Amino acid sequence: MTTELQHLTDKVKAGTMTRREFMSKAAALGVSAAVATSFLADAAYAATPVKGGTFKMGVQGGESTNSQDPATWASDVPIAGGFCWGETLAYAGPNGLEPRVAESWEGSSDAKTWRFKVRQGITFSNGAAVTAEDVLATMQRHSNEDSKSGALGIMKGIESMRADGDVFELTLAIGNADLPYLMADYHLIIQPNGGFDDVAAAIGTGLYTLETDEPGVRMTFKKNPNHWAADEMGHYDAVEVIVLNDATARTAALQSGQVDTINRVEPKIAKLLGRAPNIDVRTTSGRGHYVFIAHVDTAPFDNNDLRLALKYALNRQEMVDKILQGFGSVGNDMPINEAYPLFDESIPQRAFDLEKAAEHYKKSGHDGSPIILRVADGAFPGAVDAAALFQQSCEAAGIPLEIKREPNDGYWSEVWNVQPYCASYWGGRPVQDQMYTTAYLSTADWNDTRWKREDFDAMLLEARAELDEGARKEIYSKMGRLLNEEGGVMVPMFNDFVDAVSSDVQGWETNPSGPQMYWTAFAKTWKA
Repeated sequence: MTTELQHLTDKVKAGTMTRREFMSKAAALGVSAAVATSFLADAAYAATPVKGGTFKMGVQGGESTNSQDPATWASDVPIAGGFCWGETLAYAGPNGLEPRVAESWEGSSDAKTWRFKVRQGITFSNGAAVTAEDVLATMQRHSNEDSKSGALGIMKGIESMRADGDVFELTLAIGNADLPYLMADYHLIIQPNGGFDDVAAAIGTGLYTLETDEPGVRMTFKKNPNHWAADEMGHYDAVEVIVLNDATARTAALQSGQVDTINRVEPKIAKLLGRAPNIDVRTTSGRGHYVFIAHVDTAPFDNNDLRLALKYALNRQEMVDKILQGFGSVGNDMPINEAYPLFDESIPQRAFDLEKAAEHYKKSGHDGSPIILRVADGAFPGAVDAAALFQQSCEAAGIPLEIKREPNDGYWSEVWNVQPYCASYWGGRPVQDQMYTTAYLSTADWNDTRWKREDFDAMLLEARAELDEGARKEIYSKMGRLLNEEGGVMVPMFNDFVDAVSSDVQGWETNPSGPQMYWTAFAKTWKA
């Protein structure tokens, strides 16, 4: 009961629960009014932000090849730092979209034309006023195939764009009711002149400004006193993002007080760490998933029977139990789960079936040579152990899976989206359209399974234009089933985001879009 009451208290601290709701839920737990009031008083005291200090984040997912160019961001460290110095038009908050560079937006009745009003009086960190022309240039840069932007797939559906006074307007070839969510993609940080003058200058509208950048080591930031919401968010004087790719080093840094929070707590130690003094483990269920991805246009993975053999050889429940330690759920070879509002729960769950795995492997006609799966510790927590479990079950089905362990440094530039079969992860996206557009549209730069199907693309465009949710759900269901049966993505599990934070840090709230409050812990928390 104490744990449940503390959870309710945390929600009051974070501002996501009212006093009346707290008292009602406490009463339902059998807690007396006097005890509940005492907890509430503590929460009220703790809910008052304290200004000052330095917030240090120990983050897995950094490499020496990292850049401040938002187009290139593919792992956690650059995203964490990027959200410090920059902002998108809107932000995917825990309860829906929150205005950022755009103070408001509206769409036409057919969802084809969208107008975003640029926040008045907002400036970049270099002192220049933010204009609709800057927004337009940003979108134009990410629409350019030469930029190699991770948001390129999102931009493909835009027919025209223009700046109209303080309004950025775009028109789609096909209407999309979810368009504002696409504009919240973390690659689309608004930059002066779109970043064309210097893509990696780290000049944005964020709560902090970049002071030090040592790729693969650390980044430091200082408070931006001219931020449009400096009085409401960004309570720290400074922020430091420290690259800690090794799980043991990350945990030790938190326990010793060298950092205030860490991401990617390994599930096998999460419960033990949660019992340590002055440390809270925060878990968030959401859309994140751990994957093995195969290029469907590259032998031997261009054979669907071989892909099905590998899919049936995945013992998903074993991985959830042994790798996630229960901090997650089984996957189903598609990037969508029940966290999405239009998820189709009637899609059959693929079972672990060695007999079917062996049957499809034989049917594939594979020559018996090693099937190489590349993996690294940094691919996802427990990735190497997960690959070992996968190899064992493949062996039982007569499938010659070979594991090649790669170094963490360079994994996201030299292995992921380059090699034909590797381990990876996705944080998910707020809506299905964005997830599919980013990773499965034929023209998407981040199409990491090389899934290029005209029928799938057509359904994606059809779903965008369909404003009836029931009809759209049917289309998404067909897309999910197609990926499940023929895609190159193998999804053994959906992971909880598991963070650990010093108990001195107050104001924490969960966000299903990503870890570390979807990388706004530095913006919304403070130290008691």
